[in-house]
Amino acid sequence: MEEGGGNGGGAVSVGPVVGEQYCSEVERELTVRKTSLFFPGDGFAAYDHQTGELVFRVDTYGRGPALADQLVLMDPIGASILTLRRKWPSLHQRWEGFLGELSERQEPLFTVRRSSIFGRDRGDVAVEVHGGGGTYRIEGSFAQRCCRVLHEGRGGGGEGGGLVVVVVVAAEIKRKVDACAHVVLGRDVFRLCLRPRFDAAFAMGLVLVLDQICPNDEEDDISPVDHDDIHGDDSHADRHAHHS
Repeated sequence: MEEGGGNGGGAVSVGPVVGEQYCSEVERELTVRKTSLFFPGDGFAAYDHQTGELVFRVDTYGRGPALADQLVLMDPIGASILTLRRKWPSLHQRWEGFLGELSERQEPLFTVRRSSIFGRDRGDVAVEVHGGGGTYRIEGSFAQRCCRVLHEGRGGGGEGGGLVVVVVVAAEIKRKVDACAHVVLGRDVFRLCLRPRFDAAFAMGLVLVLDQICPNDEEDDISPVDHDDIHGDDSHADRHAHHS
């Protein structure tokens, strides 16, 4: 098995899951911020790191079983892009993703589940894209905002020109750094780094599921960082995350 960070050299390539319009030909970064709305509850806002424009939003009002079992990813004006629904019963905390608003007898685009029923934080998460879209796995710690999405497929490069299993890093979730204070920000603000052609809406759908199955722990999450971790001044998206 080979692992790579790009789509060249005969490696498998990632592509649209939710829609072609959410795929970029170049690397892209979103600044994702957890939000609190009019009632107690968690939502999300995702901004383009370069322009500061709102790209995706998730609004949730209050808590409870009915609210926790279904989440809707929306565009900036509130149109439904993707619906995430918890699958019951499931020891592996299985979730399904559906295009747009959920309707009766609608088939899921993809399924997400924990690889193990033990543990709440670390451990791989398996993702299956239906309709021949391939498989993904998520490794690392989402609670610490340090994990990556790996796409598994077959590409050239084997002996005699045969196919080998190739693993491509499709996306990474990283802690956000305040360039002025030289500190890592709290876990409510983080970076979603997307490789070329990886579906941004699909990536945000995975973030929503991870937030449900990998809850944060209670330890302090503000720490100093080295200068090597600083990548320039705050962007437009950073200022949205700090002051919204």
